[in-house]
Amino acid sequence: MGNDLGSLLGGLLGGQGGKGGGALLGALLTSLGGAGTHGAGSNPLGALLDTLKEGGLGAQADSWIGTGGNQEVTGPEVAQALPYQALDHVAQQAGVSPEEAADELARTLPAAVDKLTPEGSVPEGSLEDLIRRQS
Repeated sequence: MGNDLGSLLGGLLGGQGGKGGGALLGALLTSLGGAGTHGAGSNPLGALLDTLKEGGLGAQADSWIGTGGNQEVTGPEVAQALPYQALDHVAQQAGVSPEEAADELARTLPAAVDKLTPEGSVPEGSLEDLIRRQS
């Protein structure tokens, strides 16, 4: 599922995510969504946003969801906000270091979350359906 999700995200981002950004984000969403700890059900976007907010990136994440401008985030900030196991897993799948994965996610997350939350809130439904509606 991660590869399909990564392909869909890559298409959604239209190259904005940089090299492999969609695949990394897809793997991260799959990894975090599989935990089911945030009640996100079939939409792991909520779990990712909860994790980022709990990790100290609440203002940035809220800006990506909202209808205004997107605040930037750095790779080290992403690395600090995410569980190390999730970031390490994503990095291993992509064949990059955790630092490189965090940097790529920092470039990809603002645009991806912005596109997946066009009405200023996390929509209901599966993430795959959300992506297909936005593509």
